[in-house]
Amino acid sequence: MTYNAISVSELNKYIKTKFEEDEYLENVLVEGEISNCKYHYTGHIYFTLKDENSLIKSIMFKTYTSHLDFKLQDGMKVMILGSVSVFERDGTYQLYAKAIKQLGKVGDLRAAYEELKAKLEKEGLFEQAHKKQIPIMPKTIGVLTSNTGAVIRDIINVSTRRNPNVHIRLFPVPVQGEGAASKIAEGIHFMNQNKLADVLIVARGGGSLEDLWPFNEEAVARAIFASEIPVISAVGHETDFTIADFVADLRAPTPSAAAELAVADLAQLKQSLQKYQNRYKQALLRKTQLMRLQYEKCMANKAFTGAIQKLQEQYMIVDKNVKNIEHYIKQKLKQESSNAQKLILKLDTLSPLKTLARGYSIITVEENITKSIAQLKPGVEIQIRMQDGKAKAKVI
Repeated sequence: MTYNAISVSELNKYIKTKFEEDEYLENVLVEGEISNCKYHYTGHIYFTLKDENSLIKSIMFKTYTSHLDFKLQDGMKVMILGSVSVFERDGTYQLYAKAIKQLGKVGDLRAAYEELKAKLEKEGLFEQAHKKQIPIMPKTIGVLTSNTGAVIRDIINVSTRRNPNVHIRLFPVPVQGEGAASKIAEGIHFMNQNKLADVLIVARGGGSLEDLWPFNEEAVARAIFASEIPVISAVGHETDFTIADFVADLRAPTPSAAAELAVADLAQLKQSLQKYQNRYKQALLRKTQLMRLQYEKCMANKAFTGAIQKLQEQYMIVDKNVKNIEHYIKQKLKQESSNAQKLILKLDTLSPLKTLARGYSIITVEENITKSIAQLKPGVEIQIRMQDGKAKAKVI
């Protein structure tokens, strides 16, 4: 008795042919949830599409991934247009995705984001010509963020380290949830109307697209664009980009980086002034030496006595001009040095540490500075900061 056996490859090829003969499987529209998503170095995306009861292995080739306007992530609800076929080598059937649409609230938000971005870009709100310069030495930094959390602490720490006497003015606003966008916009308008800062930082920590959504709303974008005070946007992580980032005069990857961009480093400024002073001196010295060498060379050639006399006269004029320039530079450097010393002395005088040295102290309750006796209730624990340290006490 003989048997007509076929190979595994032949069997898989036969099954694949059956799949390809089914017109329904050539263009199928299927909904599900993404899981085990992996971006391959070749540009292909491998993932599993699942629902409550079943799953199917899926792939999107590089040819189609270039048309995606969002990043696939595990847990994302999607609708996929593709075909179903057999991968002969493994003997498994797979969904080959040609197009993917994001479903649910996140998908709607992403579509709204792209729509508003295109609209504002067309109106010119992102153009570099509208960007205002950030002041070099701002006295007051306005910060719009939550009054709790790491963001405001990071900004204060970085700012005071670079310039101990810079003033931080916090305007507390909600940074997520319903109504947050209008509060942020109102805060920007209020700071402008009352001229409460030299530069504004609009900031919050990282989060999902939904968490960051207030900074993608048109009200906030319009308020930033209309602000006469320069605005630095520091929303989310370095990889997060919001509409506020595109409209702002400057975008910082993190709140700490925003503080570095807004506040000049006094120590670095002093080093720069010294460096420029040394450059002026060296340039002037080289110019003087060159003119002397040219003069001496001409004096050595007696055949050009008349020309030498004229050259000597020109040299005297040049020498006089060089001395005038040297005198001007010295006076300018002296003036700039005096201004810098006055500024440093003024900053030192305004330092809260100087106030403490005169016998005053700072009382805080739960790290918040107490400004009124009404805030001190019997039994409340307080912290007293003096010149040489801190102490804890209780109100009786």
